[in-house]
Amino acid sequence: MARIRVRTTIDAPPRAVWRAIEDISTHVEWMADARAIRFLTPQRRGVGTAFECDTAVGPFTLTDVMEITRWDRGKAMGVRHVGVVTGEGTFRLRSRRGGRTKFVWRERLRFPWWLGGPVGAWFGAIVLDLVWRGNLRRLKRYVEAGAGR
Repeated sequence: MARIRVRTTIDAPPRAVWRAIEDISTHVEWMADARAIRFLTPQRRGVGTAFECDTAVGPFTLTDVMEITRWDRGKAMGVRHVGVVTGEGTFRLRSRRGGRTKFVWRERLRFPWWLGGPVGAWFGAIVLDLVWRGNLRRLKRYVEAGAGR
């Protein structure tokens, strides 16, 4: 199982960060590995929202099928991966001094045998850690430039 945890501090309050991430369709604007999002449910926010995300990391592409499992407005968003790669992930927002937000992204992912199983998960954790650190740098710029206001 791949366990990944990345974090950043964003110079904006949690409500602004939340407004920037609650519209799941905009995640492709700051996630380099997310190419396209297609909703599978009529709802686009909240627990039960399901969607497909075309994902590309290097030469590997797949469609990640996800469902929102947690929706604590302004605090946390949880997701279950139910496609080729399975597992759970969470975005957590914590208020910091000076109107800032600590943003923590955690994932636990299982890779199928044809993506290397446990060995693929070990290597995947290293690669995804790098990719998602970049994603959080982009999210920070995205929010600080005014997204969510």
